[in-house]
Amino acid sequence: MSIEPLQANEKPLVIRQLGRRDYEGVWHAMQDYTDSRNSDSNDEIWLVEHNPVFTQGQAGKEEHLLFPGDIPVVKVDRGGQVTYHGPGQLVAYFLIDIKRLKIGVRNLVTFIEQSLVELLKQHDIAAYPKSDAPGVYVDEKKIASLGLRIRKGCSFHGLALNIDMDLSPFQRINPCGYAGLEMVQMNQFGGPFKHNQIEQALMLIVAKHLGFDKLESQTGFSHEQH
Repeated sequence: MSIEPLQANEKPLVIRQLGRRDYEGVWHAMQDYTDSRNSDSNDEIWLVEHNPVFTQGQAGKEEHLLFPGDIPVVKVDRGGQVTYHGPGQLVAYFLIDIKRLKIGVRNLVTFIEQSLVELLKQHDIAAYPKSDAPGVYVDEKKIASLGLRIRKGCSFHGLALNIDMDLSPFQRINPCGYAGLEMVQMNQFGGPFKHNQIEQALMLIVAKHLGFDKLESQTGFSHEQH
């Protein structure tokens, strides 16, 4: 299913490169940004790699945590069940005023899924979304996860695309609440794929779908910049 890009947005889309960080600090910064933003605040996408962590969504059930072991479990305020984040995975958080863009959360999910499908197609990986299970799949195996939260008409949380990572921690959980769901990554379908090149390509596709002509790249959080 193809979707029409949104109308051009006058404001720039800020792409914030955060490097590798622990999960909780980034999560709380997302909450703070969403709570403090106003109708004039920029929409931002935060790109980050996390240190190993399991995150359990609001509907998360304990039985899907099989044996987390030494990897911390953080209960968070996004939709969905449990997933894993770790090095070699591209995580993109969408801090988007969907009210201002005049779209609903289902539209945003579709834009994100279609952007991932388009990105993977560029690398000859035939991926697709599923109507009953958010995320993107290849041959019935999951290559990207997706979970959002909407507050005050604005989104936070986002996507996790497996590029070149240790997938074994996924065996300690039922990924996204599905027992036996196999996770895959881009480097199983060719490559090697460079993390920064995949990030750049994905952001261009996302910006096009969301109607942003201008991208503004920033490093770190605003309070860290000198």
